[in-house]
Amino acid sequence: MSKQLNIGLFGFGVVGESLYNVLLQTPTLNASITKVVIRDPRKRRSAPAALFSTDASEILNDESINVVVELIDDADAAFQIITTALLNGKAVVSANKKCIAEHLDELLLLQQQTGGALLYEAAACASIPVIRNLEEYYDNDLLQGIVGVVNGSTNFILTRMVEDDLTFKDALLLARQLGFAESDPSLDVDGIDALNKLAILLLHGYGIVTEPGLLLHSGIRHITRSDISYAAEKGYRIKLVACAVKLKNGRIIALVLPQFVPRSSLLHNVNNEYNGVTIRSGLADEQFFYGKGAGGFPTASAVLSDLSALRYNYRYEYRKKFLQESSVLSQYGFLKVYVSFDSHITFPSDEFEWIEERHSGPGRNYITGVVSQKKLLQDDWWRQPGISLILSAEPFVEDIELRNVKRKSLQLAGVA
Repeated sequence: MSKQLNIGLFGFGVVGESLYNVLLQTPTLNASITKVVIRDPRKRRSAPAALFSTDASEILNDESINVVVELIDDADAAFQIITTALLNGKAVVSANKKCIAEHLDELLLLQQQTGGALLYEAAACASIPVIRNLEEYYDNDLLQGIVGVVNGSTNFILTRMVEDDLTFKDALLLARQLGFAESDPSLDVDGIDALNKLAILLLHGYGIVTEPGLLLHSGIRHITRSDISYAAEKGYRIKLVACAVKLKNGRIIALVLPQFVPRSSLLHNVNNEYNGVTIRSGLADEQFFYGKGAGGFPTASAVLSDLSALRYNYRYEYRKKFLQESSVLSQYGFLKVYVSFDSHITFPSDEFEWIEERHSGPGRNYITGVVSQKKLLQDDWWRQPGISLILSAEPFVEDIELRNVKRKSLQLAGVA
């Protein structure tokens, strides 16, 4: 038999209100919201006034409430709510990817100590059930890669730059007007939101716990219309891609960077605010997950899925972390990239392992070639205004492949 869920809800924004309305329409779920804690009591809301409070203790100290749903945008406050709820014997459902990604170690330990359940499917890709699939269905040794478009705001901006021939600034303005970007969009356009989601997927896919900021990442702020045109000429689209890929040596390379996506890729037609994730398995080849990555009802659907699982006492086992040998992150991979830059910039071409193509044009130049992941992590020349770095369609170059190419180059030059 499934148990009754008495829910204490933190936050009644777009997602919280959507969840409230969905629960009213699904009485068979055996779940109801007992109390909602909000920040501003003066704001009008589409629910009985008696349901609301500004006092967190009315949820956290109420023994009749057995589930806390946290849907606020303050990562620090969210961590305090989750911590207190677990210590008080309550299960928790959260959508706060920043909070979870930045506190993975602490939250893992807290779940072990309390025996409590913390579920957060909504924290990565909203309506797409990626976390539980990685948790349940893919063995660490057979999982070859996770590659996805996981941020709807940047995907909307890039889509409009292609289809409407907009500049980045104009596409960002449109995204704000339509509610796909915040007034301060830096977490999205600088790749931080996608980075937090990748950190969560690394844990469930490979058992790796890492600080998000240690991974190679950038956003789309410096993508220009000339980059979009170059991509179109090659039959590509530019997407902000989060990926964790297993190299031939068994180590994992994980990053968030803009990438040229060819027509043959399942991600090529993931447009506007939609998300798409490809999971590559040694046995099942490619499997593709697609859906809305943001919005009230799509995110509420993931929260609802977690609530449904809690009725049957489901919790993450973190098998890749605790029951298998965790994979190891590598910082020593090599990446094939395209770098474009304003013509007045003196470009440090010696940062490349080798260069395949150079082009000089009016106002904008570009170079394609191979760079060291380690160097990109250590240096910031490629992050400067006027420079955009984009991964190639097949970006990963193994160390042995790099040595072979260098050896051939030396032989052709008569050096060896």
